Amino acid sequence: MSNPIRRGQAGSPVSGGMQGDNATPFANTHFILPYGLRLQQTINAGTTSVTIPAGITFVYAIAVGGGGGGGLSGAGAGGISWGWTLANSNCVVGAGGTAGNNGAYTRYGNVIAGGGGTSGSSGTLGGGGGGGVTASAGAGTSGTTNYWGIPAGAGAASGIVGGTGGGAGGGGGSSTAGTNGGAGGSGISGGGGGICNASGSQTNIAGAGGAGLAGGGGGRAYTSTGTLTGGVGGSGYSLLNPSTLYTGGAQNSGNGGGGAGLAGNGNAATSTVGGAGGLGGGGGGGGATGGVGGAGLLYLFY
Repeated sequence: MSNPIRRGQAGSPVSGGMQGDNATPFANTHFILPYGLRLQQTINAGTTSVTIPAGITFVYAIAVGGGGGGGLSGAGAGGISWGWTLANSNCVVGAGGTAGNNGAYTRYGNVIAGGGGTSGSSGTLGGGGGGGVTASAGAGTSGTTNYWGIPAGAGAASGIVGGTGGGAGGGGGSSTAGTNGGAGGSGISGGGGGICNASGSQTNIAGAGGAGLAGGGGGRAYTSTGTLTGGVGGSGYSLLNPSTLYTGGAQNSGNGGGGAGLAGNGNAATSTVGGAGGLGGGGGGGGATGGVGGAGLLYLFY
């Protein structure tokens, strides 16, 4: 009797799928997108129920948490998680954080992504960390390890770029003349940019938001009587069409721009409010009033 379990051909890719009842999505998968499956539903923040056709047992979900709301520094981008889960009719899709608050989580089945962190706060489950705001130490906050265990980026010391990771770390703030705020770290979810609030008449430049699938918000520059330049928001790009890039928002009068989400550009700051994060987890920009984080999303494939 022949062996029913045979080796694959040399060099053949390893399958990352699993079988359903009336469909067989047992196929090779690209980084996050499932190979051979079509996007069937896009679920927006606030939705709590979905309808899955009869006979579908397994669903491949990509969950994006809400971006953090900006404070004085830029906020981190929302976490991003992906994988197979049993089909069900319930979901949670997180809103972006309001000024000074973390973004909310997104969940479908056992796939869950946390929100991005606000100023001086770590995100949750894959979210990027907020930029540094402490005038004396200036340290940015670390991001968080994501659903698949990809390590977080560390928060940076004063004026230093945040660490790279699944949830990237926030850039270090600066209160020293001539030292700019640190940019947020890059990763799957970018970290927020640090403040620059040195006193005097010099130019103060805050840190930019970190880039990722979703970008972090730019930090705020203030205090100096000289030129104030806030950080631009971090860039992102589309998961559905990776050649589509999204840009972070511009700064305005020292307030930071919003980070791009994975489904939309970040928004520019105004003279009083940091830029809002883009759709799909972009972090809010730092400002006299921080920008709102970008709303989360849920993509379902079957």
